[in-house]
Amino acid sequence: MYVASKMFLTKGVGQNKEKLVSFELALRAAQIAPFNIVRVSSIFPPRCEIVTVRSGLKELTPGQIVHAVLAEASTNERHRLIGSSVGVAIPRDRDHFGYLSEHHSFGDDDKTTGDYAEDIAAQMLATILGLEFDVDESYNKRLDQWKLSDQIVKTRNITQTSVGKSGVWTTVVAAAVLIP
Repeated sequence: MYVASKMFLTKGVGQNKEKLVSFELALRAAQIAPFNIVRVSSIFPPRCEIVTVRSGLKELTPGQIVHAVLAEASTNERHRLIGSSVGVAIPRDRDHFGYLSEHHSFGDDDKTTGDYAEDIAAQMLATILGLEFDVDESYNKRLDQWKLSDQIVKTRNITQTSVGKSGVWTTVVAAAVLIP
């Protein structure tokens, strides 16, 4: 059975006249282009450790099949602001799984895009725990954490935004890369 024990968060932006090449360049900027990426859904494994990109990459081999929650957005419109974000919600009980969410935005800055991805992840975790969730009431700004019943939930995100240029494709990616 394969359950990831580690995960790293990464992001990148690429620009090229070809859309596919801009995507490849974004993956390169995120340092995950050498891998065969398989997109997976939104579960943060129990007891999974979030590690640095550098530490995570040391455990991977070029050509390896790598599972990732991947958010991406592309544009070839001049002045179009695009964003991609992966949000993470981690339960207090680390024996329970958490959630990862991917969000793609148009017109929102880094903070707005990242906060929304975190909100989605926290909401999904709350629903699986059977808890009421109100994005405006459940977040404690001072402590920078979610309060869901007696479950204190930590959230974070990785977000990449960029502005499009005329005649050039711009692609942004954000990823949570899972490591066995």
